[in-house]
Amino acid sequence: MKILKTKNYQDMSRKAANIISAQIILNPESVLGLATGSSPIGVYEQLIDWNRKEDVDFSHIKTVNLDEYQGLQKSDEQSYYYFMHKRLFEHVNIQLENTHIPNGMEKDAKKECAHYEEVIKSLGGVDLQLLGLGHNGHIGFNEPADVFEEYTHCVELTQNTIDANKRFFESEEEVPRKAYTMGIGTIMRAKRIVLVVSGEDKADILRKVIEGPVTPKVPASILKFHPYVTIVADKAALSLCNKQY
Repeated sequence: MKILKTKNYQDMSRKAANIISAQIILNPESVLGLATGSSPIGVYEQLIDWNRKEDVDFSHIKTVNLDEYQGLQKSDEQSYYYFMHKRLFEHVNIQLENTHIPNGMEKDAKKECAHYEEVIKSLGGVDLQLLGLGHNGHIGFNEPADVFEEYTHCVELTQNTIDANKRFFESEEEVPRKAYTMGIGTIMRAKRIVLVVSGEDKADILRKVIEGPVTPKVPASILKFHPYVTIVADKAALSLCNKQY
């Protein structure tokens, strides 16, 4: 586990974008695993800027997203389909047929989860997976649990996650209670992983991820077992770690 300490969110975003752009340059047909939420927005903005300058080319890149709310239309402004299009896809030269996001409107969870695993397998797996970190240690929508989920599955969101996401909705009642997410096993099969973490409010959970035991109660702690993980975190997020990075 490699840890890159950065000055602030902007510095974190630029350094994480550097890693992703290097992946694209070295392998222009890479399969990128993408995340949503506030953490990766700066990363996407940097990649958009470099794409406009023709430093990074998305024309042969394929993407798979970590997760999607169940029950939200693609046109819903809170869906991750909408997020990805507005935050990245509409601003770079990616082929939309090469982008993949779980179908939140599929009511048959077993069918959609099996289909999404097959999509990832058909692409040859993920070359680089971008992750954010939830306040309760979740990655994707893999919530604290008794076991690590192996494959893509439909999850009941915890109150902690609902509370964290309700700021994006008109009211807490509008926050979906279920979501499709890649499993921990699916994430861990990525060849490389980049975890971006920013802010003092993530300091306690990041300390548990880095210095605590591996446990499904802190889902991101499993990343210790991956051979090629880079945590890009600002000094505020690393402020409670016992070791100085």
